[in-house]
Amino acid sequence: MQHAVRPRTLLRPGPMPAPRPRTPRVRSLIDADALRVLHRAARVLLDDLPQLTDRLVAALQEQEPAYRAAVEEDPAGTWQEVHRSLRHSISSLLDPRGARDAARRCSWRIAATRAEQGLPLDALLHAFRLGGSLVWQGLVDETSRTAPEDVRLLVHVASDVWDFVDEHCTLVADAYRQTERQLAWRRENRVRLLAAALLDGTSRIADLPEAAQALGLPEQGRYVVVAVGGGRLTGCPGAQAVLGPGVRVHWHTDVEADYGIVLAEDGEEAVVPEEQAPGARVGVSSAVEGLAAVGEARRLADTALSLSPETGGTVRLTDHLPAALVMSSPELGAALADRLLGPLAHLDPADADVLLDTLATWLACDGSAQRASRRLYCHRNTVLNRLRRYEQLTGRSLSRPSDLVEVSLALTARRLLDR
Repeated sequence: MQHAVRPRTLLRPGPMPAPRPRTPRVRSLIDADALRVLHRAARVLLDDLPQLTDRLVAALQEQEPAYRAAVEEDPAGTWQEVHRSLRHSISSLLDPRGARDAARRCSWRIAATRAEQGLPLDALLHAFRLGGSLVWQGLVDETSRTAPEDVRLLVHVASDVWDFVDEHCTLVADAYRQTERQLAWRRENRVRLLAAALLDGTSRIADLPEAAQALGLPEQGRYVVVAVGGGRLTGCPGAQAVLGPGVRVHWHTDVEADYGIVLAEDGEEAVVPEEQAPGARVGVSSAVEGLAAVGEARRLADTALSLSPETGGTVRLTDHLPAALVMSSPELGAALADRLLGPLAHLDPADADVLLDTLATWLACDGSAQRASRRLYCHRNTVLNRLRRYEQLTGRSLSRPSDLVEVSLALTARRLLDR
């Protein structure tokens, strides 16, 4: 029962399974008479095929709601599908060897087409069994009308008729499920490609509505991208654990990280909690407007992830903008570090490390030598002496704001680029 109007793109039907081998049997004379009765009635059914088709279509409309909708949508196509299936079925009763392969191909195509159209498998199997019942009843009725004394002989071929129906129901189920798997793979692959294009910034404007529907996210809205390293989290409960409760997100697995395209209705601060699983490295972009800007957010999330310590932790880009500037241009960061810290290179490495650690600690203590001395377990004057020595070696003044900014960025570059 093949539909005349097919979807715009149809899957190529997969290979049909080989027919099950049937055990040959020696037919008795009674079997030969039974076949003669079967063939005589089958030829009449074949001649009256349009009327038989009408009856089956009417029965489907009455008994199967899914087919009722199909008939209403495309009555001519459904009629042709039923007619074709019945013709192959009855022809197989007359010439099992010659017509069997064509009948199997017909059933396979019907199942694949109906799977693409979304007709439930139960409805499809019901239609095939209903067709088998109608053919069998037609054989009995015709024999009863023309030769009542031969009706008893049909019992000897009943198993052949119902074996045929069972074989095609099995074939239909196999074809339907194979097509479903192909359709599911196609949908998943399409979603993956749409998400990848958004994250790469290569998505076309015309594809945004489809991407929004496929990802279950609105085309317009505030978005952040979350980049997760330190373990494959996508598809596991751990992936959702990275985010706060009730967050709308689509996860995408890439080579280097997992990416979450997150609808940040309440701001990026509410998207990712500070506490994460041990070893999880999480980078959170600043917010962007609309799915069209997700590619920009992904680049920002990558930068934030690069700032996350190897031991794990969450880095929000908006909280680490100076460090993000350094990581966005490693070459310039390295040049700045060389310019601000290079004059210490002629010192003993241990001596240079002491000066740099003191400088970094002093900056972390907001320029308080007293607090820095407590962290470094030394006297306050020792801290001040080391800071003056740095100024003497580099020609920079830590009391000059512009020099202080450059020193801070240089220390950040040294810490991040030397990891």
